[in-house]
Amino acid sequence: MLVVLSGPSGVGKSTLLRLLFSRCPDLVPSVSATTRSPRRGEIDGVDYHFLSQESFNKKRSQGEFLETCQVYGRQHWYGTLLAEVAPRLAEGKWVVLEIDVEGTFNVLKKYPDALTIFVEPADIRQLDQRLLERGTETPEAIRRRLDVAKGELEMSHRYKHRVVNDHIEEAVKTIHDILSAAGYQKFCQTSTNQLR
Repeated sequence: MLVVLSGPSGVGKSTLLRLLFSRCPDLVPSVSATTRSPRRGEIDGVDYHFLSQESFNKKRSQGEFLETCQVYGRQHWYGTLLAEVAPRLAEGKWVVLEIDVEGTFNVLKKYPDALTIFVEPADIRQLDQRLLERGTETPEAIRRRLDVAKGELEMSHRYKHRVVNDHIEEAVKTIHDILSAAGYQKFCQTSTNQLR
């Protein structure tokens, strides 16, 4: 099963997924590729596949990506390599993609039965606060991210499921319940109690 999780920047997707993966070790994260440089503490092949623009372009021209996009109007590209997804799905694994709305719609062209989940804030003002607390963005970058977030929230109705991340534990449980309803419980019986 292919699981696609999206949501605006600052909504807490990374934290949600970190908790979910720690409790459901059978879920397989797909590591995205990017042309941006690693941030402090990021590890190539774990956080992202860090590629040069030349290498990214070559893989793209050779059809090695499931989806690609240029994020926030910057020069950096992001994408999902087919090698991260197709072989694992063929083995019957549950693969989780964390990608944006545009990427999701491209993935659905190839995998229309993918389980799509959109994570949203209880109030868009929470995004502004979370982005400010990060301390990694300029005011201009935060404004740009919030503009993108508004557009993404307008497209959230096209996802099969929507989860409000108001309380992290409740949101993790809700996502787990969505996966269980889709058949995931047969892979992860021992993790269910941890989410109750």
